[in-house]
Amino acid sequence: MFSPILEWFTARRRTLFPETDLGRRGEDAAARFLRRKGYKIVARGDADGPGELDLVAVEGSTVVFVEVKTRRGRERGLPSEAVNQEKQRRLTRAAVAYLKRHGLLEYPARFDVLSVTWPEGRRHPEIEHLVGAFDAVGHDEFYS
Repeated sequence: MFSPILEWFTARRRTLFPETDLGRRGEDAAARFLRRKGYKIVARGDADGPGELDLVAVEGSTVVFVEVKTRRGRERGLPSEAVNQEKQRRLTRAAVAYLKRHGLLEYPARFDVLSVTWPEGRRHPEIEHLVGAFDAVGHDEFYS
């Protein structure tokens, strides 16, 4: 019964929601990039806390909270520049909640940003990895 509607939607999804699709493709590319560097991805799109965490990875014994920003070009600046002070504060709250929920407060943690630039028609994106891009921000700091 819903098959024709589902087929129509699937065929037009990229046209209807281009930024959502670009964001998902950017996160997929970021996860592959990190795996190749030896990170283990333990969560994607975690929204159980006060905000969403794009990727949660482990490098050695460090929990790494990864914010992925994807854009088609650099006309509006680097994608990583969108991770402003308020975004950092929200990510800090979400990270603290994640660490508490999983009993990981005693482990070292950091915030990385992956800046993904994926121009239209290119098969592979350019990825810039900012390790330790920012420190915990706000009253919900990691070790309070």
